[in-house]
Amino acid sequence: MADTKQADEQPAAEERTDARAEKRTGRHAARLAKEMRAFAAAHGGSAEGQLAHIGRGRIRVALVGADGEWGNLVADSEQEARAGAGQAGIALQDDFDGDLAAKVRTGRYEWTRMAGIQVGGPANG
Repeated sequence: MADTKQADEQPAAEERTDARAEKRTGRHAARLAKEMRAFAAAHGGSAEGQLAHIGRGRIRVALVGADGEWGNLVADSEQEARAGAGQAGIALQDDFDGDLAAKVRTGRYEWTRMAGIQVGGPANG
């Protein structure tokens, strides 16, 4: 009897594509987690975050460190952003208002930039 394989024994192209996407998401989530941990370590040892859709499936992860400093990362998907935050131990808030917004510390640079955009403010040059 000849050694043959059934067609259903090989993974379908769709399954292979899903597996690749899952692997890619895992790699990107690990990279985001590393960057989030580094941010938290540099800014008081911890951080909180908030996710916002910025278009074409991409997600902005706004981070606020324990010292009030803030920064942004961009993820290719919400799944990737949530996985990265989970790996890094970053608590995600639903909104960027209330308690989270109150923790943000702005400096002279931000106030100058905001004033420069407004009527009568200094130029941003």
